[in-house]
Amino acid sequence: MIECVLFDLDGTIVDTNELIINSFMHTLKLNALAPLTREEIIPHMGTTLEQQMKVFSGLEDISALEKTYRAYSYEHHDRLVRPFPHVNETMEELKRRGFKLGIVTTKIRPTTIKALEMFDLLKYMDTLVTVNDVTEPKPHPEPVLTAVRNLGVDPRRTLMVGDSAVDIQSAKAAGVYVAGVSWSLKGEEVLRRYEPHHIIHDMKDILELVEQGTTEWPEK
Repeated sequence: MIECVLFDLDGTIVDTNELIINSFMHTLKLNALAPLTREEIIPHMGTTLEQQMKVFSGLEDISALEKTYRAYSYEHHDRLVRPFPHVNETMEELKRRGFKLGIVTTKIRPTTIKALEMFDLLKYMDTLVTVNDVTEPKPHPEPVLTAVRNLGVDPRRTLMVGDSAVDIQSAKAAGVYVAGVSWSLKGEEVLRRYEPHHIIHDMKDILELVEQGTTEWPEK
């Protein structure tokens, strides 16, 4: 049986999609770099800001770009960030049932906390693993394994929920079960290529999933 559920943040439990896309577009324009379309940005979302910025700009030193991005993102955060349906109700019920919960994200810790507090989600989390807390970010298994270790749980009794390929890759490399979310901007078809154990279509689907046990889940 599952005893712990880990969640990615951006695009999984908090809708930061427009904030992220707008922040990248603004940063490229302000720094006189070639513009990118939404379709060119979306496939890279989920990796670290540093990784994305290097790909988008072709530069090694992205410190000035990162400063621009974070300033814009902070200024427009509360206007552009939205909740996904049924997240709070699902977290409340998972806690009531005794599950341990955590966040595993490629965001920095301050903005992770800001987003969680904005929607009253921080109180549900037993651990936060951000890009500041690991040497190797997702898709490396270190972030998921760090959360598992922090919580003292068995990886084989842990479910990771995410919206990107790196979430699935990190979870599978860490030996935990993984569910992709159908509301990912990348699309359900893209996620299925990475063979998650499940695709969920509503956050409340997790409640049934964790009670099923894993005996009939496909091994990926």
